[in-house]
Amino acid sequence: MPLGDLLPELVLLLGAVVIVLFAAFAPQRRQAGAVWLALLALVVAMGLGARQWGLPPRLTFAGVWALDDVAIAAKLLILASGALVVALSPDWMRSDRRHGEYYALCLFSLLGMIMMASAHDAMELVVGVLLSSAASYPLAAYHRGFPPALEAAMKYFLIGALANALLVIGVVILFGLVGDTDYARASDVFQTGVDPLALSVAVACIVMGLTYKLGAVPAHAWMPDVAQGAPAPIAALLTVAPKIGAAVALARFVSLLPDSQAWPVIVALISVATMTLGNLAALRQTDLRRLLGWSSVSQSGYALMAIVVVGSGVAALPALLAFLVAYAVANLLAFAVVTHLRGRTELAHYHGLARRQPLVTAALIVALLSLVGIPPLVGFFGKFLLFEVTIAAGYAWLAVVAAFNTLVSLYYYLRVIAVLMFKAPQGEVQVLGRWSEMVLLGTFLLLILVSLGFEFLQAVLAPIALAG
Repeated sequence: MPLGDLLPELVLLLGAVVIVLFAAFAPQRRQAGAVWLALLALVVAMGLGARQWGLPPRLTFAGVWALDDVAIAAKLLILASGALVVALSPDWMRSDRRHGEYYALCLFSLLGMIMMASAHDAMELVVGVLLSSAASYPLAAYHRGFPPALEAAMKYFLIGALANALLVIGVVILFGLVGDTDYARASDVFQTGVDPLALSVAVACIVMGLTYKLGAVPAHAWMPDVAQGAPAPIAALLTVAPKIGAAVALARFVSLLPDSQAWPVIVALISVATMTLGNLAALRQTDLRRLLGWSSVSQSGYALMAIVVVGSGVAALPALLAFLVAYAVANLLAFAVVTHLRGRTELAHYHGLARRQPLVTAALIVALLSLVGIPPLVGFFGKFLLFEVTIAAGYAWLAVVAAFNTLVSLYYYLRVIAVLMFKAPQGEVQVLGRWSEMVLLGTFLLLILVSLGFEFLQAVLAPIALAG
């Protein structure tokens, strides 16, 4: 058992345990100190994860854990997203009596997402999905006295229960076909031929289970509710980090499937349905957080474009990770603005914000323009790479649908910008505190730097490959 291969994950686990003990014994006025423990665990885990970068891709722990650059890149992105969310939280959670254990739940949820990205075994994938889900449900409902939070968490839980059950059913059928849950063993058996009907059912169930964590059709309905009703920092976390782990997990799984399966077409249809439904639903939203939730659904559709062509010999995985970086930074910045403005959510609350908070307005506008893919922002380059690999693999029709959806999304993003810039101000603008302000400015600067240095990011991600 080479425990050194799991040092980042062990640090997260131990950090969460320490925070639980701290929250159990610290007085209420000291509960906010748990944020420092969480940030320390995340920074140490990121440092240990960065040391693994560039090593030859391999499988560890008897082949069930992938230690390749794809998993490490996803791990670092998940940890960085978690660190930004944790840093957003102290001002937001200051008045909550259960402030301390909140951070432990965040770390447990992040650990499950990392397990999803690193899983090279179907049972490990199930454990990662369940750990991430079990820790996320109470986070979504953390404001127990806020009815939208309870409604969002209940929908999140019910959809998750169904999707996770389908995932487990798919894994059980896969085990019956292969006699093992190990991906390498499954790949070998697939080459010799298995019952195509049973394999199709197993693949459909597993894909359905992972669309839940992606926020993709048909298990997408929780995303806008959680974006609107959960605590704003948790809305930021759950619209970004699970998507990263699930996208890598799905790419890793479908790369095992035989060419005789029609899975690329099925995933392509899910991609089209997801991006189209997300964009059309966002058109009629008058609530910014719910709009960002539907936007997150549509972004899952774009991410699925890379998964469609992952077995086609094109650079699909670097394109997928570059897009996820672009999406994560922009979406976290948008929710950082929402958090800093005390969770104001109706578009009417943003009327004329540019005259009251010009820097905050600039940050939100840049985030929205990056999400839609306007050059020279990083979102443009992320989508460009997706279109490039999709067309190169012979799916030009999918790229055309995605381009049309991008034009549709431009309308609702510009509608928000128009409200910010041209409407008359209404009421006073109250901000949250120093923590949220620092995270907002830091994320704004990060988006600009990633946009300017995208060629460097692309060069770093270009050689990555899956282990096994």
